[in-house]
Amino acid sequence: MMGYLFLENSISELLNKIKNKEFALSDMISHSEEVYLRHENETNAWKEFDTGRLNKYLDDNNLRNLSGIPFGIKDIFNTSDFFTQMGSEIWKNFSPGNNARVVDMLIGAGAFPIGKTVTAEFAVHKLNETLNPHDALRTPGTSSSGSAAAVSRGVVPFALGTQTAGSIIRPASFCGVWGMKPSFGMIPRTGILKTTDSLDTVGFLTTHGKNMRLILDSIRVKGPNYPYVYKNVDLASKRNNKHWKVGFLKTNLFSKSEQYVQKSIGNFINKLSTINTFEVDEVLWPSSMNDLHSIHSTIYYKSLGYYFQREEKQSQKISDSMKQIINLSKEISLDDFQKALDRQEKFIYSLDELIKKYDFLITNSTASSAPLRNETEIDDTSLLWTMGHVPSISAPVFKCPKGLPFGIQFISRKWNDFNLINAIEELIDIEILPKSSVKVQ
Repeated sequence: MMGYLFLENSISELLNKIKNKEFALSDMISHSEEVYLRHENETNAWKEFDTGRLNKYLDDNNLRNLSGIPFGIKDIFNTSDFFTQMGSEIWKNFSPGNNARVVDMLIGAGAFPIGKTVTAEFAVHKLNETLNPHDALRTPGTSSSGSAAAVSRGVVPFALGTQTAGSIIRPASFCGVWGMKPSFGMIPRTGILKTTDSLDTVGFLTTHGKNMRLILDSIRVKGPNYPYVYKNVDLASKRNNKHWKVGFLKTNLFSKSEQYVQKSIGNFINKLSTINTFEVDEVLWPSSMNDLHSIHSTIYYKSLGYYFQREEKQSQKISDSMKQIINLSKEISLDDFQKALDRQEKFIYSLDELIKKYDFLITNSTASSAPLRNETEIDDTSLLWTMGHVPSISAPVFKCPKGLPFGIQFISRKWNDFNLINAIEELIDIEILPKSSVKVQ
């Protein structure tokens, strides 16, 4: 089965073809392996990849929401069929003996775990071996970059990732794929490496915008045992918008973005403003929120220093950048850490007040296309939406003058994930947004 099945078809389209017996579940797994063998040496996206011992997950007689759909798993999620090594020599060949809960949820929905994708050391900052499929000299993004590159190359239609700062949105933007960071608390974190309690968020990267609804509904918690989700998602009235109120958000960082980013976002806003069903206003960013990157660093670094005390004792096996973060964490007092957490709580409230007048906000995903490897990235806003616990989606819309992809980001109020997806799907239907990822040339 040549071509790129997962880049050319959404998950719903694939499942319809299976129901129509155009191909079998096993054909999708074979295709995934074929594309992996064709391109892995160009991307280094996978830590482990194995289809031969996983046929226990295929069931042609019990078709479910994601039957036979192969997926990748960032190598900080526990898996019973693969090692969980967390980008660290310390954890080389570690077998947890169980699956992260979200992995079991996907398997329960019929999906097929095909391997572990490369992550940064402990899912932090250090650049890993994954190469950007669009230009190997460029960064593929931060810690979920293996998942982004695997999706970009069409090995799988989606892969799990996590975001504590910008580790889903940035790789999505730089690799030209769709990326979603759901509301904090929507996806269970059991069996996943913990780095920062108030920031760690589970999400995914995928080939098609219309894959997001199926994936999100397969991995989120449901029912009265989860009262916040139950009240705000399960029981929330389903909105069928005929008119969308949209905010164009220019934070204090927008002017620091590359000129081609600012121009592209502006042109998109102008185009959207011509559509009668979308009312667009510019949203002013309060100057009181300009210090949030430093607040994030205080929370992040102090938490990393706490959670990696044991690994610090094996300093010869951790990177210099990780050592530096641990040393910085020791300079942050518990009082300053608590003040930063209080500041995050206030920001969550203030951000909700800012967003609540709109169905969704639009801003840039990153401040540029992928910079050269080891080149300092320009600060962007992705970590703000992580801190604010709101859902965000990066759509693969633009290319820079050098032909490299970068994304546009959509944000909504916490728990409004599915309404945000409704808006995305409408924008796809009217051809304002692309259906699929940016094709690798």
